[in-house]
Amino acid sequence: MSDARWERGAADIERLGNAGLDVPEFRRQSLRLLRALVSVDAAFFATVDPATLLFTGALSEEPLAAATPLFLDNEFGRDDVNKFADLAGATDSVGTLDHATAGDRMASARYREVIRPLGLGDELRVTLMSGGRCWGVLCLHRQSAQQGFDRREMSLVRRLAPHLGEGLRRGTALFSAFAPADAIAEGPGVIVLDNDLSVISVNPQAQRWLSQLRGADWPAHLDLPLPIYASAAHVLGHEHDAAPAVTRLRRAEGGWLTMHASPLIGAAGNQVAVILDAANESQLSSLMLAARGLTAAQSRVAVLVLQGRSTRQIVNELHISSNTVQEHLRAVFDKFGIGSRRELVAALSGRRP
Repeated sequence: MSDARWERGAADIERLGNAGLDVPEFRRQSLRLLRALVSVDAAFFATVDPATLLFTGALSEEPLAAATPLFLDNEFGRDDVNKFADLAGATDSVGTLDHATAGDRMASARYREVIRPLGLGDELRVTLMSGGRCWGVLCLHRQSAQQGFDRREMSLVRRLAPHLGEGLRRGTALFSAFAPADAIAEGPGVIVLDNDLSVISVNPQAQRWLSQLRGADWPAHLDLPLPIYASAAHVLGHEHDAAPAVTRLRRAEGGWLTMHASPLIGAAGNQVAVILDAANESQLSSLMLAARGLTAAQSRVAVLVLQGRSTRQIVNELHISSNTVQEHLRAVFDKFGIGSRRELVAALSGRRP
């Protein structure tokens, strides 16, 4: 492909990242543009919670979707190359299977147990960062062949990754913080999964919550949304870590819920309890502030405003001047398109100012 065509394609993806599309549409259009630049036979394109890196939604193409349990077991329970969590913290966010294994694909358990049986060859993985936070991950595959992703293609994906991350961030910011009151189920939902991720039990409240999650990010062949399986697999892969896996999920018709996955250890063996419940303001404020592109300093001021602190109290707590507080607030208001503290609280609480 000519350099000029690559430049045009990269510019198209950069413009798309700034277009303010919702996440599913951005994911669809950006993957189409990327395929015009790089040969791809199957793709996995997921959003993640920037606080935990747990999946919050995913597009998983065939034949990848059929291997979801094996993929999750490898990602969260096995040592292997190019784990998404490792790439998110690395200097280089792009990695290929061939490069990581020096051409010996069989050295990777993921290749032996997941990729090769699907008839696929090299794999390119990238974490999608914006504002210092990870908003998604992308995994590209080629059919089993000697030709893997070359350094030029890796360089192109590395260049495009910040624009893809920015598109996901902007798409997340578009999503309303809270659902209408009549969309909220009464009480938490409980799902119990066995150690092979099979469903043991689901209470009625969980069924109501699940009905609000159905959509494009719930592959038809799965009994539950992929993020629930991913959180359960994370817990099972970290059985010596007692802390639950916590993330935030978008409802199909607006608003968010929180998901807590925790280990259950008893006579029946290792199991996982997943709790679904309405997301409250404190659980959502950090996500919404990050999605609007606030800096760390701006976020600290905004959080204190949401807690009802006065300018003088913020000055004393953060040890900054009142002028600095006002500068940060003006930047926050500009990013939310508002003009007052009351409007900021309303934007993150669903209440009218």
